[in-house]
Amino acid sequence: MSAAAIILARAGSKGVPGKNRAPVGGRPCVLWTIDDARAAREVSRVVVSTDDAEVAHIAGAEGVEVIARPAALAHDTATVDAAARHALETMGDESLDAFVILYANAPVRPEGLIDRALALLRSTGADSVQSVQPVGKHHPWWTARIDEATGAMAPWEGETLNNNVFRRQDLPAAYIPDGGVLCVTRDALTLRVPGAGEGPHAFLGRDRRAVVNLEGSVIDIDAPIDLLVADATLRARAGLGVGAERTA
Repeated sequence: MSAAAIILARAGSKGVPGKNRAPVGGRPCVLWTIDDARAAREVSRVVVSTDDAEVAHIAGAEGVEVIARPAALAHDTATVDAAARHALETMGDESLDAFVILYANAPVRPEGLIDRALALLRSTGADSVQSVQPVGKHHPWWTARIDEATGAMAPWEGETLNNNVFRRQDLPAAYIPDGGVLCVTRDALTLRVPGAGEGPHAFLGRDRRAVVNLEGSVIDIDAPIDLLVADATLRARAGLGVGAERTA
């Protein structure tokens, strides 16, 4: 299996403007994902798909191939798979049969995660593998509906609020995609898997698998607090103090 890493780095972001080029751990955010992709043993090619000129400059300075993403695939309703398919078509390499989709705004991942996901994709013959982690205290059994007029609480599903469980350790295991990695076969990404259905997740194919990460081991920056946590985590790993800069 020959795999390519497609790093998605859209310029626009309502939650954290410019997050893909924001300084995190002493360097632009996208560089951490470039490092992860390059470190993966199973990845033979790394590209960055972006409409952000500064991100393109940062990636290009690192010797990484940059794919200019069209405006039609860079707005906030554009889908991940459409951008990844555009990158696949632009690469034009028929020898690639697996694609690792990585978000540039996820600077913190467990070491070896990409190779772990690709190994599972290969060994099982699945259509896709994505990383997940335990939902922790945000468990679906503890999800509620609130009456906006009265503030009254009701269970999201069923008849009993909190499913009558009040200790976290008594909750059944539940997981959520964490944004660390998403691996797909060529057939899945190009929507050629029979029975995959329709909708925004059709590109994951029919046989979908997961690798499980420890809770909190992936940090996907979607809010300002995530930026602070990622920065502190990476500085702690590198032994840098607050305000110190990392030498590239």
